Amino acid sequence: MKVEIYSDIACPWCHVGKRRFEQALAAFPGAGDVEVIYRPFQLDPHAPEEPLPHREVLAAKYGPQSVAMDDHITRLGADEGLTFDFDTVVENNSLLAHRLLRFVLERYGREAQARLKGRLLEAHFGEGLDIGDREHLTDAAVTVDLDRDPVAAFLDGDDLHDEVLDEIEEARQRGVTAVPTFVFEGQWAVQGGQEPATFLKILQQVAAETEAGAGAAEAGTEVGAGSGEACADGACAV
Repeated sequence: MKVEIYSDIACPWCHVGKRRFEQALAAFPGAGDVEVIYRPFQLDPHAPEEPLPHREVLAAKYGPQSVAMDDHITRLGADEGLTFDFDTVVENNSLLAHRLLRFVLERYGREAQARLKGRLLEAHFGEGLDIGDREHLTDAAVTVDLDRDPVAAFLDGDDLHDEVLDEIEEARQRGVTAVPTFVFEGQWAVQGGQEPATFLKILQQVAAETEAGAGAAEAGTEVGAGSGEACADGACAV
């Protein structure tokens, strides 16, 4: 089974969704046959390429309710063992980080990409990592056992820039409008950071459908969804 996860490092629900999906996958008997690939998506592709305090950025977009939004996801994250320290979060354009994730997928494989994705989310939301800073990204890659020199050399160039932009555009053409969005076998889409039990049920359902040869569903068909305004109810909307 192939699972493509469209997400953005700047999305708090993507952090929660990744953890919950991994919990479900650990309980799924066929986990060894599941191929997970992280695909790029940008909530704000026009975000300036400069570090800005998260609190200021969110307040400018959503006003006073931004504090409640942060408090809500902080409590949910704590229930999953995740740390959200929004006072230290620095916002920046996420394209560079997405390019690095694509590079790691191509050079080191899916498991390395998943490790780096987790580290970027963890450090961005809990440790003040600047996702647009080359040194920060290089250090994050090294902490998950990737080689510093190839990563640093890649980040100093422009490789995969157009390819990642093409992937993001392809996501929009597939109907991805909020993240995280999980696409199973290129056919069934699940939006939002669902509960582990829900993800497990979906894995079982898709496995049963594919085993039976029932591939009649069209790409983008929703098995389950949890969309919402801004970053609420499981997903961050564009």
